[in-house]
This record gives sequence, C-alpha cells and structure tokens, in this order.
Amino acid sequence: MSENPEHGEQNNNGVPAPRDETGEVIGVRKGMFGANNGGDTSGYGGLVRTVTLPGATSRPYGGWFDEVADELEGALEEQDLLPGNAIEKTVVDRGELTFHIAREHLVRVARTLRDDPALRFELCTGVSGVHFLGDKGRELHAVYHLRSITHGRLIRLEVSAPDSDPHVPSLVEVYPTNDWHERETYDFFGLVFDGHPALTRIMMPDDWQGFPQRKDYPLGGIAVEYKGAQIPAPDQRRSYS
Repeated sequence: MSENPEHGEQNNNGVPAPRDETGEVIGVRKGMFGANNGGDTSGYGGLVRTVTLPGATSRPYGGWFDEVADELEGALEEQDLLPGNAIEKTVVDRGELTFHIAREHLVRVARTLRDDPALRFELCTGVSGVHFLGDKGRELHAVYHLRSITHGRLIRLEVSAPDSDPHVPSLVEVYPTNDWHERETYDFFGLVFDGHPALTRIMMPDDWQGFPQRKDYPLGGIAVEYKGAQIPAPDQRRSYS
C-alpha cells in the first residue's frame, strides 16, 4: 500500500503489537486445539484463553483510514442512507481497517466503495467464511478484502448472519470475480449468497451432507484412500488418552 498509516503495528523487535483485549468476549478456550477428552498431546492442555473479537474503534483512526471512513459515510448520506444504519461498527485492529456492514446494505455499500471517485475500491480479492460458535445470533461471518488500485489502499468488509438464517446478498453483480469465491464459502460454511447466478458446491461432492469447515461439524467417521492405502477416520485412529 502506498499510504500506510502509523498505527504501531509492530514493536521494536518486529513482533506484531498485542491486540487490545477490550473487545467482545465470545468464549473461553481450554488447551491448544480445543481437545477436552484427553486427546491433546501438545503439552498445553492446561492453557485457558478467552476468545475476544475486536470492539469498535473510536476516531481518529489515523492516516488515510479517516479519509476513507469520511468519504464512505458522506457518499451513503448522499444516497439518503444513514451511515449508522449501514455500518454497524468500524474496527482498526493490527493496522487493518474493517467496516462491519449490515447484510441488507452490503450491496449498496460495496457499489459505493467501487464507484465513488474518492474511494475507488475496484477489486475484491475474494470472500472468506468464518464460524464463531460463541458469537450468538451472528455465528457466521463473511469477510471481503477490497483493494483500491487507484489509491493503493486495502480495506475489509465484514457481514454476519445467524446459523438459523445463513443468508447474505451476493456481490457477484458488483464484483464478478466473487463468483467462485462465494461458491466455495457456501460449500464449506453453508452461507447462502442470495442472488448468486449458480450457487452450487465447488469442492465437495454434490450430495455431501453438511458444511465441513463449520466449527460444529463432526470430526471423523470417513475413511480416506490415498495412493492405494486406506487411512482410518480420525475417530478410529490411535488414541493417546
């Protein structure tokens, strides 16, 4: 990025600065990998750690982040859309700017970011799914990475949806390259992108049951064949407990 704000991204040793722990605590993890039945062989079985999502950041954000936020809010107001209704919160965390967008306004916000001359985020490099079981009422998150080639900037949009209503609008009409990214996110996380031209599985077989990258997806039960060898399912392999 050509314009890099100063946010104290690293300390003097080149190590990323610690995350501000004043955000939203959505759960507590025990052990290194979440194993709680004696299967954790990492030696970190006694580790206890809170799961914290970054909270909203107060202005000033620093550098060009304030300029982008001002331009976006102003452009939405010109469309008679209150920024507070579209932007749920703005987060600056570890040197990155993320706008959390209400899903019903996602398409309009994305189109504004693409078309407004002062913003010009022409490229979306894809969408990634995240599943936070502890984030009640918004367990499923879709994260979009937008790049402005004109201004040399990179931001993120994030929308959330509950497990019980996993729908978000498709951005294919705004960013056509999102076509297969949305299919992959649907395939693995079960996020339904309303308006996608052909929302079908892209990696898993068409008749696959469930969404294998959700945190509540069961491990094991399916043997894998690899170069003629049969690898037992995880729940049938050697136990260290």
